[in-house]
Amino acid sequence: MSVFNCESTLGQAIRSILQQTYDNWELILIDDGSQDKTVAVANRYQDRRIRIIVDGKNKRLAARLNQAVRESRGKYFARMDGDDIAYPSRLEAQMQFLEDHPEIDLVGSRVMIFSEKGRVVGTYPFRQNHVEICSRPWAGFYLPHPTWMGNTDWFRRNPYNTLTTKAQDQELLLRTYEKSRFACLPEILIGYKKSELSLRTLLAGRYLYSRMLIRKAVIEKRYFFALGLLEHVMKFIAEVFAVTTGLNYRVLQHRAASVSMRESESWKKVWKSCNCGENPYDSLPVIN
Repeated sequence: MSVFNCESTLGQAIRSILQQTYDNWELILIDDGSQDKTVAVANRYQDRRIRIIVDGKNKRLAARLNQAVRESRGKYFARMDGDDIAYPSRLEAQMQFLEDHPEIDLVGSRVMIFSEKGRVVGTYPFRQNHVEICSRPWAGFYLPHPTWMGNTDWFRRNPYNTLTTKAQDQELLLRTYEKSRFACLPEILIGYKKSELSLRTLLAGRYLYSRMLIRKAVIEKRYFFALGLLEHVMKFIAEVFAVTTGLNYRVLQHRAASVSMRESESWKKVWKSCNCGENPYDSLPVIN
């Protein structure tokens, strides 16, 4: 978990890991030069399975994820951000899937998109197998980054590109999809915080992914990848309109697929369990 200035949400994220049904894990929490109380929040959780790394530098997400992979001592490597919330069965479900399907390198899951105070927004479109996930690589891959778990060796062979400041996940998937196998579980296993559309983030992501497509089209002479440029331009125009007219939250809701009543109720329980008190160890055993 690479964290940066997330003092208000980090406690929820850590608590969600402490509540996992599978307990043989190690949380490598790397601070990326936070200027707030993020490190102080992390230090409240005295658990031998939590390793906190602080060097005072800001190296960005890709470099920190590569660092976490190098530090990892387990067979599998999972990631999430400091404002995400893992469902209790997240690690167990994904690890069991990878054990049962050794041909799969990387598995994700569906997400519960939520805004401030845990309000349900919806979920992203779902693609389950490798063919579905990679059916339109020029448009992007349906495999939400915070949900990833894969073989640690796969991450070591395929490190994140540290020159990519946005869309690091899409760059990695575009670079590896033809020599790897991906999957996505149908269960919702991660709560993903998304309050609004950020014009700056959207522009950076679209621009960088378009550059990747151009490079792939030119270098590999696979010119159909260039067709994706038009799709990204049209999407960005719609996003600019949404942000500048104040309709960004409605667009976010429109993009999200609806969730069932059962899934909504399940999320409420997860949210409540991660926000049950100021004491980070309310009802939780401390492991020294």
